[in-house]
Parts: sequence; structure tokens; C-alpha cells
Amino acid sequence: MKPSILLVDDFEDELEMYEEYLIYRGFQVVVARTGEQAAAQARLHRPGVILFALRMPGMTGTEAMRILRADPSFVKTPVIALTAHTLDAERRLVLDAGFDELIEKPCLPDALVAAVERILRDGRLDGRVDLDARI
Repeated sequence: MKPSILLVDDFEDELEMYEEYLIYRGFQVVVARTGEQAAAQARLHRPGVILFALRMPGMTGTEAMRILRADPSFVKTPVIALTAHTLDAERRLVLDAGFDELIEKPCLPDALVAAVERILRDGRLDGRVDLDARI
């Protein structure tokens, strides 16, 4: 059985598209629309992978990620950042917050699943992301 995924995004169309495709590909999916909801859902469901949009109203994905990484039970949980903003400053925030990988939005659902499967197969990257790797 594939691990559960926490999918976090405030953009409803992307959230629905990714959720439906991940379910189609055999994953159990829990969704959250804010950073606050994401932290609560992560603690409640203990997902195997977290997919996190970075730019959201209220608590950003980066802020929520720092809170989760401070909890010892989430230190080894693979977390992939989803963002349309891939400037160097944004990439640095991703690294500093403890994300394992960065996916540029918009991305095709197949690319998202490929990233999830790769990170599950290869394991965490010691808290570092290869920002030059492309899907």
C-alpha cells in the first residue's frame, strides 16, 4: 500500500486536480488549504509525504514547514515544495525551511507523482534539495 499524502494548496483548481490524480495513482490523500490546517492535519494523520504550496494567505508553506520540522516526529517526513516562484531568494527559503525537493507550478500531475515516487524510492536528501534537478 502506498503512503498517505498531505496535499496543501489554497488554489482550489490545482488542489482538486492533484488530489484526484494522486488518488487515481493509489495514494490516500488528505488536503489542507492553509498553513495552519496543514500543521494540524499533519499531526493528526502523520502522512508519509507532504506536498506544500509555498504562497498561501496567513501562514505560508515555509512558515508551516519550519514548525513541522521543529517537531521530532516530522524530521524524516519527505516534504516537496510547490511554487511558481523559483527565484534564488525563494530557493534559499526552501532550503532553509527543510524541504526535500522543489517542483515548479504549474506542473502536470504525472510530474508530481514522479517526484513523489522518486523521493519515496530514494529517501530524504538529508534535508537538502537538488534545486538544479528537473523532473
